[in-house]
Amino acid sequence: MNRLFKKKWLVVCIALFCSVLWGSAFPVLKLSYEEIQMAPDDTIAKLVFAGMRFLLAGLIILIGLFIFNRRHLFVTKRQFLFLIILGIIQTGLQYYFFYNGLAKVSGMQGAILSSSGIFITVLLAHFFYSNDRLNAKKAFGLAAGFIGIIVANWGQELQLSFQLTGEGYMILAALTSAIATIMAKELAVGIHPFAITGWQLTIGAGLMLVIGLPQLNENAMTFTPLGWGLFIYSALLSAAAFGLWYSLLKFNKAGEITMYKFITPVSGAVLSAMFIPGEKLNLFILSALVLVALGIIAVNYNGRVKRGAVRKESG
Repeated sequence: MNRLFKKKWLVVCIALFCSVLWGSAFPVLKLSYEEIQMAPDDTIAKLVFAGMRFLLAGLIILIGLFIFNRRHLFVTKRQFLFLIILGIIQTGLQYYFFYNGLAKVSGMQGAILSSSGIFITVLLAHFFYSNDRLNAKKAFGLAAGFIGIIVANWGQELQLSFQLTGEGYMILAALTSAIATIMAKELAVGIHPFAITGWQLTIGAGLMLVIGLPQLNENAMTFTPLGWGLFIYSALLSAAAFGLWYSLLKFNKAGEITMYKFITPVSGAVLSAMFIPGEKLNLFILSALVLVALGIIAVNYNGRVKRGAVRKESG
């Protein structure tokens, strides 16, 4: 298995496949909101829907770990306390902002805005780690990325569009993701990556459901066969993408695969334009995609023959 995940052509294909899966989440969620008839301002319905999705995804990962690598499933009491905190921040808080923010922006904007988490993580790392300081290459990447994010919100009349519960929530989701990434790097020592992902998804999702279900209106969600199909796909894509991505990280240097995440906002925007009625690629979105993709590549790419590993970034 380790030789399989070290083959260069296969590593590239899997990394790109994971990035496309994550990108497909944006149009899938936007279409789910319409199909399940969730009101744009119904934050509780989105909290419950997110909880259902990530509970299923988390359980899939934990069951897989139980079957194939049981000894890594169990953690100490101290580690479990950390996983509870991580689940609250990385799943509960992050996806509360993400799901409600995405309801107020286009799928294309959401795909680009969510990439800000990568750039925020690079900024935070500069202050937390003495061996991960900003340099000219990273500064260029950050500048390109943040300019791209601004351009993505630029309206046709050259006016910035921004609302706290829309674009603001998407950026807050990216910020909580970046904070959780630093926390995981510092505190997740000795825990298998699959266990981290499975437990924090399950715990965070459980919290969402405990808070959301008692407040859920009776007709807040109306599931159709297509709605159930979109829901199951969204859960499976999370489980599959995380599983494959962490398998790549286990057998390869993170810096060699993380730069392929530039495909996530690109695929998210393109798929949104293809499947969401009324969304079309325009000069602003295309320019933003180019800038964000360049930024992600720049902050992760090391051109030396021997590349140093960079921080792991979860999607």
